[in-house]
Amino acid sequence: MPQLNLKPSHKAIRDYYATLQQYDRHAVTHEGAVSNPFAFLLDACAKQVNATLIPQYAMRTSNGNRIVIDGAILDEYGLPFAYWEAKDIDDDLPKAVAEKQAAGYPFDNICFQTPERVILYQNGQVALDIDITEPTGLIAALQYLFAYVPPALDNWQTAVSDFRAHVPDLANRLKELIDQRHETDTAFKEAFADFYETCRTSINPELSQDAVEEMLIQHILTERIFRTVFERSDFTRRNIIAREIENVSDALMRHAVSRDAFLAPLDRFYIVIEQAATLCRDFTQKQHFLNTFYEKFFQGFSEDVADTHGIVYTPQPIVDFMVKSVEHILKTEFDRSLSDTGVHVIDPFVGTGNFIVRLMQDIQGTALEEKYRHELHCNEVMLLPYYIASLNIEQEFFQRTGTYLPFEGIALADTFELLEQEQGELFTRENTERVQRQKAADMFVVIGNPPYNMGQINENDNNKNRKYETMDALLKETYSQDSKATNKNALSDPYVKAILWASKRIGNEGVVAFV
Repeated sequence: MPQLNLKPSHKAIRDYYATLQQYDRHAVTHEGAVSNPFAFLLDACAKQVNATLIPQYAMRTSNGNRIVIDGAILDEYGLPFAYWEAKDIDDDLPKAVAEKQAAGYPFDNICFQTPERVILYQNGQVALDIDITEPTGLIAALQYLFAYVPPALDNWQTAVSDFRAHVPDLANRLKELIDQRHETDTAFKEAFADFYETCRTSINPELSQDAVEEMLIQHILTERIFRTVFERSDFTRRNIIAREIENVSDALMRHAVSRDAFLAPLDRFYIVIEQAATLCRDFTQKQHFLNTFYEKFFQGFSEDVADTHGIVYTPQPIVDFMVKSVEHILKTEFDRSLSDTGVHVIDPFVGTGNFIVRLMQDIQGTALEEKYRHELHCNEVMLLPYYIASLNIEQEFFQRTGTYLPFEGIALADTFELLEQEQGELFTRENTERVQRQKAADMFVVIGNPPYNMGQINENDNNKNRKYETMDALLKETYSQDSKATNKNALSDPYVKAILWASKRIGNEGVVAFV
């Protein structure tokens, strides 16, 4: 992480003291006002080191109580490394510190501040207790706060770059093992052949064997993460797709010493991920952490996959805005809401599940189970995000209700491929049933972040996107026919296809929200 560079002459420092002097002239001393200048200063410092200050940061303590801290500073991966609590001049600061400690606030790196004083705790001990009425003391406090990096976070930041270097090597070893088993192990060969045929039926008839082997490799490399970060030891048993892939994985590994022994070269990275995940105090933070891992994994594992599918994690403020906008339009234009019975919602390119999770947070508690069981739908064509979305959505329901209920609205399927008329069983009987229910539903809201990668249309590009007979014909009959442009290649972009698909899916009325 970059070092903080602060001097008394810097604008952020001068502005901090100038604002406090203005407040003092007006006899303004209450916490709500005097905390603002320090918040602006923290924000400026955070930007210097590629971090982000999140005001009013909600989290859960180790005993499960919900608290809201005045500020948390998150690194570029969304992991918190510093906290801030503000008090006014008249507060007894040591007493306030003791109360927060008893309430379970994080004391690994937290700054308690009044306009006159900072008490900084690191690793549960007082690291600094200093007067900040002069710039020298203020700068010292800030430098102490930003210089501290929790060991788990320090290891994580180092390991991310190492991971990109090591994962391809281990993936290649797995590929070699798969090739060897194809030649020597009849049981594996049969298990893989069944799995491959199922994938072709479910996802894409033109799916290559290499692509399915890549799915198997992804599963083997990441299964431990889902078990440990989410504390879901039953994941491969409960998830209908993971269960099928685990059977093939078992067949692959049955002559190896053990899966753990084979993956031993990645032990250091697995341990680092698990340690970094302990910095996530509640499930929302774990979701963000896992989304970050997802992006980093694909950068290390297969840039081709990331490129072809336009993998981009949607920032949470954009997700929030879109969900609130959909709710507003439903109310103002249709006199309905997301909580109403009959308002079916689909994210056709669900990724890691952010949109469905955020929608669930706005659905009334009395309506949530019915919506969750019958009226929330989503598809994902790639295995790893499908896993993450399943976990995220199921955990959100558990957080809201205290009950675990498998989310049956998600399907491992290619949304555009579902337009084709001839389809067999889609992966498993359960997955097929989910797709059939989805097709029969009268969709009213389509929301999400479609793939967009016009650059992949180039015929010389090894990662060019596949064609869809029905979707492409529909495009020619509508957008292409109506377009006056000479070069219509851009209309083949998946993003354009997604808009056409969504407009057809809602029929005569409804809402489409894409970013």
